[in-house]
Amino acid sequence: MSGGRQRQRLSDLAGPTGGGAELRHSDGPWTRAAGGAEALRTHMGPVKAELEAAHEGLVAGAGALVALAELGAVRDSWERRIEAARGECDDLAGKLRAVARTQCETNEAVKSAFAPVSANDGGIR
Repeated sequence: MSGGRQRQRLSDLAGPTGGGAELRHSDGPWTRAAGGAEALRTHMGPVKAELEAAHEGLVAGAGALVALAELGAVRDSWERRIEAARGECDDLAGKLRAVARTQCETNEAVKSAFAPVSANDGGIR
C-alpha cells in the first residue's frame, strides 16, 4: 500500500505462526476448582458425627481396657485433622475465587487501556 496507512493486527506482529489467534482465558477453571474445594469441605462435614456414632458406648462397654481408652485420643486427633482440612478447603475456595475475580478485573483494565487506541483507529485491532 503505497502512500496509505497499513493496518496491522497484534497477532500479525507474532509472525507467521501467529495465525490470527487471540489470547483468551476464563475464570471457569478457577471457579470449578473453588467448587471442588467447597464440595470436599461439605463431604467432610458429617464425618465428626459418624465417628461419634461409631464410638458411642464403646469405651463404657469394654470396661477398663487400655487399648480402647487410647481410641478416644485417636478419635480426637482425627477430629482435629478433619476440621483443619475443612478449614483449608474453605480457605482455598476463597483464594481460588479471588484469583477469578482478579483475572476478570485485569481483563477489563487491559480492555479499557486499549479502548483509546481502537477509538482513534491507531492501526491495532
